[in-house]
Amino acid sequence: MSMDRKLEKSRKPLLIKLGLVLVLGSGLAFAGYQVLQDSAIPTFRVEKERVTLGAVQAGTFEDFIPVRGTVTPLKSIFLDAVEGGRVEKIFVENGAVVKAGQPIVELSNPTLQLQVLGQETQVTEQVNNLRNTRLAIEQVQRTRDLVERKLVPQASFQDMEDELAYHRSRREVTIESQRQDEQLRKAQLDALEVGVTQLQKNLAIAHKNLEGLTITAPIDGQVSSLAVELGQSLMRGETVAQVDDTERFKLTVLIDEFYITRTREGQYGEFTLGNQTFTLKISRVYPEVTNGQFEVDMQFEVTPPADIRRGQTLQTRVQLGDATEALLLPRGGFFQDTGGNWVFVLNASGTEAIRRSVKLGRRNPEYFEVLEGLEIGEQVITSEYAAYGDIKRIQFN
Repeated sequence: MSMDRKLEKSRKPLLIKLGLVLVLGSGLAFAGYQVLQDSAIPTFRVEKERVTLGAVQAGTFEDFIPVRGTVTPLKSIFLDAVEGGRVEKIFVENGAVVKAGQPIVELSNPTLQLQVLGQETQVTEQVNNLRNTRLAIEQVQRTRDLVERKLVPQASFQDMEDELAYHRSRREVTIESQRQDEQLRKAQLDALEVGVTQLQKNLAIAHKNLEGLTITAPIDGQVSSLAVELGQSLMRGETVAQVDDTERFKLTVLIDEFYITRTREGQYGEFTLGNQTFTLKISRVYPEVTNGQFEVDMQFEVTPPADIRRGQTLQTRVQLGDATEALLLPRGGFFQDTGGNWVFVLNASGTEAIRRSVKLGRRNPEYFEVLEGLEIGEQVITSEYAAYGDIKRIQFN
């Protein structure tokens, strides 16, 4: 007789159900965690039409900057008062065209004039002393010859030597030994000649300073910055005016200090005027920075346009480096807010943009050079970020 056995139910379906529940629970928990995480990210909502987007692309980076240059004379010479004085005459007006050597302003300086007269007197006295000494020595020598030939009495010769000694004692204060022999007398002559020469040099300098009271044009050109009045007293070294070369010009350019380490003498630039392109070269870079800009001088490589005028402004391109292949990001207002250290990059669906660190290199009026952090085809918000603050994500409505 058979006996029925109670069959035990399999536990596998139960385990499967339990596993499904755990998996589902984990998924829900992860989804909840993600929702919580996403909600914790500082987010800003904005209409997509209110932002400007730029696509990262590969292309040729033209390394130039646009600047405005001012036409200035190639050479400007400042005219200073060599000696101070009172303005007695003004021969030309400001802006007058003058020739080299043409008088511009005449000064008077009574003190300087008296000094020159005094020096002239000293030179005359020294020349006379030198002449008298030479005559006395020559006379003694001639008398000796006559004494030796017994044509002059010894007593007369002695009287002449005594008289010579008397005159020497009156003027030979600095060289006592000259009274001892003929060699020292020659030394006296040499000293007197040196003294006369030096006095004549000093007198020449004094005359030059005196002539400098009449300030003349050093070159052909145009007088500018002439702002003196009759009767005005000028100090030594004070600027009276300047004369500008009106035949040759240069371009004076102000450049943003961002480019100061990349700007060098010898770099080229160009501008277009009247459908013709003219080339210039940087001839001088001034290191001083004023109001965020520094100055450079650019000289024309060829004959400048015939119709340019002093003070005229020209839009110029300055080439800082060679053209190279690079990743390019269109320029925009975001750079002022981030310094190029980070940007908002759109996701694949275009529904939001996430903040991302990047590294940008050179820039020109159209593009930034991308060094790190972006790939070809990615979309970047390039408009201003000022309203976003510390936002990490932007969602589009």
